[in-house]
Amino acid sequence: MKKKLLAALSASAILLAGCQTDSKPVIGVTQLVDQTSLNIIRDAMLDEFEELGYKDGENVVIDYQNAAGKAENLNTIFSQFQSEDAAAVVAITRAAAQSAQNFTDSYPVIFSAVADPVGAGIVKDLEHPEGNITGTSFEVQVDQIIDLIMELNPDAKTIGALYTPGEVNGVSTLNRFKTYAKEKGLEVIDGTGTDLTTLQQAAQMLVEKCDVLFSPNDNIVASGMTALASIALENHVPYYAASDSMVQDGAFATVGIDYEELGRETARMTVEVLKGKDPADIPIKVFRDNLSIYINQKTLDSLEKDCRTKLVLPEPVMKADNLKLLD
Repeated sequence: MKKKLLAALSASAILLAGCQTDSKPVIGVTQLVDQTSLNIIRDAMLDEFEELGYKDGENVVIDYQNAAGKAENLNTIFSQFQSEDAAAVVAITRAAAQSAQNFTDSYPVIFSAVADPVGAGIVKDLEHPEGNITGTSFEVQVDQIIDLIMELNPDAKTIGALYTPGEVNGVSTLNRFKTYAKEKGLEVIDGTGTDLTTLQQAAQMLVEKCDVLFSPNDNIVASGMTALASIALENHVPYYAASDSMVQDGAFATVGIDYEELGRETARMTVEVLKGKDPADIPIKVFRDNLSIYINQKTLDSLEKDCRTKLVLPEPVMKADNLKLLD
């Protein structure tokens, strides 16, 4: 269904060419780049729109645009939504949300997948966003991830932080991660890169120095997660990450939100706006509670078979109701 829906969305984008079609309201949707977690958010959101009665081509036109990883494309996309007199626009990722801010005089904006919307200057307050903008935040609960590291790797003393310095969301998360790690007596060693090649080089350096690895919510890291996770696994180092999608792509474990629910909540908030509610009166939805433990089953199997990996799997964790094993 999702493939058919995305095909329909692409057709809708071609048909629109700068204007509404058959007087149906237009919902603009854009994301910065194709990436597992962002695609999960998008697909769940589109499914929720349909379940709530907003069916593309029938009573609305959903114009989906992908910036192909280039921030400079975002302004053009949001200008197109402006020319289409969009009824509402969904901006997935911090960069997309920040670009959409320039168009809130033309249409309401609902953002998704922004870790720190206040710190990013998108809203002034989580409870009272102000302006013509609201959305969902996937703030990473770093304390719960570090607690999991200490439970599964009790002998760990050093954590290698693999990230891209230019990813504002990831840097913000990592700063909080370092603060909590210090409180717990753990040392964090940085390893940075600007693309997959330099990140692989940094990963190789970190696995030689650190007991475990961790990556925050970082689009560039996430896009290369399969390759980066293989370096960690080959060197018998458990690799923790900020999202379930990164675990799905090869990292060992995390504690986090359900990205599908994040997408569905974004759709529900958008529908509230379409029905006339002022975005300023819709608090930012931050997922902090009822999180799940995600463990990659194949990575776990490999680590368990490797006697060089110091791994402890407490029964309460392995039997927890919120444990989700990913293939």
